[in-house]
Amino acid sequence: MNASELQKRLKEFAYRIVPLCESLPAKKVSRVIEDQLTRSAFSAAANYRAACKAQSVKAFTAKLSIAFEEMDESLFWLEVITELKLIKEDKMKKILAEADELTRILAASRKTSQKKSNSLNIKS
Repeated sequence: MNASELQKRLKEFAYRIVPLCESLPAKKVSRVIEDQLTRSAFSAAANYRAACKAQSVKAFTAKLSIAFEEMDESLFWLEVITELKLIKEDKMKKILAEADELTRILAASRKTSQKKSNSLNIKS
């Protein structure tokens, strides 16, 4: 997967979060989750996009790290929705799988970028 494909996939993931959040039950906890999940999903996409425009390996790694953290947070909130049974588990499977896969992809990319920084003797 190249950078533009991953950018597209992260953006599509964020878009999929919107109707999911709108389907949460009208509870106080749902409002908190909706806000956090929406922010983290869109932040992951935005920070990866910024990473792709970085002017140095160090800047790329920094933005990529933020994208990874935000994607992992999105995964956390999706797990919370499932564990609190706010949405049926069978309806959550695909988006949970996508969040997990995107988190793993970003983690692997960050690891590769950090190795590249180290091989260039750049402090990360």
